[in-house]
Amino acid sequence: MTAAGVALAGVLGALIGSFLNVVVHRLPRGESLVSPGSRCPSCGAVVAPYDNVPLVSWLVLRGRCRRCGAPISVRYPLVELISALAFAAVALARGVDEELALWLPFVAVLIAVAAIDLEHQIIPNRIVAPAAVYGLAASLVIRMDAVPELLAAAGGAFALLLLAALAYPAGMGMGDVKLAGLMGLYLGLSVAPALFTAFIAGSVVGVALLARSPAGNRRRGIPFGPFLALGGFVGVLAGPELIDLYERAFLS
Repeated sequence: MTAAGVALAGVLGALIGSFLNVVVHRLPRGESLVSPGSRCPSCGAVVAPYDNVPLVSWLVLRGRCRRCGAPISVRYPLVELISALAFAAVALARGVDEELALWLPFVAVLIAVAAIDLEHQIIPNRIVAPAAVYGLAASLVIRMDAVPELLAAAGGAFALLLLAALAYPAGMGMGDVKLAGLMGLYLGLSVAPALFTAFIAGSVVGVALLARSPAGNRRRGIPFGPFLALGGFVGVLAGPELIDLYERAFLS
């Protein structure tokens, strides 16, 4: 691992984050991710390449369209920043090697899913299915010996969330179930601390929001996808270490 490798991963993350913004905006609307090019959602003006530099352009333009002056959502630089920091963190935690070909796409999927679920309360199959195919194919090349464990973890995580969805359908959807299975396919046994993190974070935030909400507004659903994404990210960064910590604390 080198500082240059981590920095390069961060730059790559910012660039990927720019594309993820396209995915988050267009995919739930059924629009093409390829064409037309980036345009202002207010006036339809084509965004010039120099106005499409991750993070920098939004700051230079002060969050407004150059042509019409309409505000540009803070989501755009936020997704780019989160992607940059997440990619750099993964490279720092896991090292710069061939397994980044697994971890970085997986983290990109988690970011896109979290953003879409927050805005639309859906987890699209058009993201989860290709990610599963890629994850299995890449694992067969990079870590073939781990594939049985990965498939077992995917099935176990899928079954666990399916039971939760059947028990509490108002709080869990099939999109969450499929995402949990995807997490198992990438994380293997590390999906256990990932799901634990997701349930704890979701419970804490849910209780806090319920406590602050008026009594008549407590039926509002809270998407679980972002918490699964957080858990998945924790699993990438520290899943094996958390499993070792649990074993030393409770099993030895």
